[in-house]
Amino acid sequence: MTIFLLIISGLYALFTFILWISWLRIPPFRTDIILADGPTITVIIPVRNEADNIKNLLADLSRQTYTRFEVIVADDSSTDNTLVIVQQYAQMAPFLLCPLPLSDERTASPKKRAITQSIALATGKLIVTTDGDCRVGPDWLATLAAFYVKTGAKLISGPVTFMNERTIFDAIQIVEFSSLIGTGACTMALKIPTMCNGANLCYVKEVFGEVNGFDGVDHLASGDDEFLMHKIAARYPNGVRFLKSADALVRTQTHQSWRGFYNQRKRWASKWRAYDSYLPSLLAVFIFLSNTAPVVAILSWLLGFLNGNVTLMVIGLKLLPEFLFLRQILVFLQKKSAVNVIPLTQLVYPLYVIFFGLAAQGKGYRWKGRDLN
Repeated sequence: MTIFLLIISGLYALFTFILWISWLRIPPFRTDIILADGPTITVIIPVRNEADNIKNLLADLSRQTYTRFEVIVADDSSTDNTLVIVQQYAQMAPFLLCPLPLSDERTASPKKRAITQSIALATGKLIVTTDGDCRVGPDWLATLAAFYVKTGAKLISGPVTFMNERTIFDAIQIVEFSSLIGTGACTMALKIPTMCNGANLCYVKEVFGEVNGFDGVDHLASGDDEFLMHKIAARYPNGVRFLKSADALVRTQTHQSWRGFYNQRKRWASKWRAYDSYLPSLLAVFIFLSNTAPVVAILSWLLGFLNGNVTLMVIGLKLLPEFLFLRQILVFLQKKSAVNVIPLTQLVYPLYVIFFGLAAQGKGYRWKGRDLN
């Protein structure tokens, strides 16, 4: 057992160190000009019951410095007045805003359906997706357009973080989420993309058609972002890029309830068995084992089966490289205040990973008032 724990912990330390170095080597992207004749963009916002948030996002879009865009808000049978708000805003918006009411039919993946139907109406060269509870800065679309022109990327993953953190629970979510954003960015830089986030995703409309959109994964409720990314990466191995720019940052809401947090994380965790590529599944298992190792080490030490020095080594191999990596990501995401919460997050994260790793084996979760698989 001692050798196994040290090997797993050592590999995790090496893995995290590689991520840290990869992050430092990703050049920050800065654009000092606004493209006068850049690519046209269609912003797609799938929504359900976002009456409290959607107007803020539409106001942000009204302040964009880049003007060659249209917006489609696909309303998935909201039971509040989300659709009415969008329809009213469309009459005064300084950009073309198309409300798209979707029929209230049972489907395995409501979000994939919303995006697919929106793309059928889109006129933009680039598709940009975000969520109804997000906020964006004035240079968001300008930065995405400039990055596309410079790199020719087929899919661009942008940074996402949380806003309005008020509690320790919020801060822990920020730290945990930053690890996902950072890992996704670094694996893209290493040409082995693993994850991205649909709250800030851009891809070429034509390429969506080339890979047949969500065909093959449309029976899964989650994964509108990552499964599409893997399909595009398989066709264009060098075409998936991370946009390391604060101007492209998208902010979303933390979960205020444990139930909402649980359902979202279970939804995310449930995807790993469906990947065609072995790498995301292998990474999921590796992260599970790496977070299990310190728990097993501490329990073994308490029961007298493991030497105290070995236990400290297992813990240290996880905590130190992880802290260095997370600190860099949080500073970039403009969440430097959350750095102080990294040790607390590291304390609870192994239990979190074990819990959701096991919870993902069961089917079903509740999302947006619906029971999904």
